[in-house]
Amino acid sequence: MKHESSRTVDLPQREVLGIRARVASSRRSRLLGLAGLSIGEAPGALLIPRCRSIHTFGMRFALDVIFFDAELRELSRRRQVPPSRLVIFRRARNVLEVPVP
Repeated sequence: MKHESSRTVDLPQREVLGIRARVASSRRSRLLGLAGLSIGEAPGALLIPRCRSIHTFGMRFALDVIFFDAELRELSRRRQVPPSRLVIFRRARNVLEVPVP
């Protein structure tokens, strides 16, 4: 059963590539991302604006990571990134994290 965490439920939403994503709009939401959440607590996706790298330290599930330019045009996609990794795409300006069950 899915019950989104109170840590992300109040974040703004935006549709990206047909995916409803929470937007990491605060310093805290950018810092914590989806780390420490169970797959059932995670939103469908998390968009991190003004970002070109993510880490999966503290993650409890894998992520599909999609990098975008400033206009949200897809630049690169990394599938099933496991916990404890660092992923960088220097030309990116936004990143979408999509939990992989």
